[in-house]
Amino acid sequence: MEGKTQKEIVIDADGLILGRLASYAAKLALQGNRIKIINAEKALISGNKRSIINEWLAHLEIKSKIHPKHTPIHYRRPDKILKRVIRGMLPRKKPKGRESLKRIKIYIGIPKELENVKPINLEGAKAKRPKVFYLSLGELAKELGWKYG
Repeated sequence: MEGKTQKEIVIDADGLILGRLASYAAKLALQGNRIKIINAEKALISGNKRSIINEWLAHLEIKSKIHPKHTPIHYRRPDKILKRVIRGMLPRKKPKGRESLKRIKIYIGIPKELENVKPINLEGAKAKRPKVFYLSLGELAKELGWKYG
């Protein structure tokens, strides 16, 4: 993107709703910004914890009977799950969508190079209800088989 100025935007996913965070990140990436999301495992999914886990476990069972090589890829790491959610909000079959997805980097925890950078505040994506109504992405990943949770 030659004509647009690229800003580097750091977003802290701690306490943010997964879908709202993903839509903000997708929109900012489509505008030509470089997005770095830290603390991916602390993003929240709203709803009943048991039903969310059961839904994702059912999703893991989707396979191809004809040829196992054509089975969809099911990620278990929180950063990969978040990247997949963002990918669903981008026009990934068009060049602008592919380029936007390349501009997004997602980290588990805070890397050393981003420790001193102040993340932007996404008020619209904050969780407003008590923690009882949410499941963190790290907890979901642990239930799905992530070894390092």
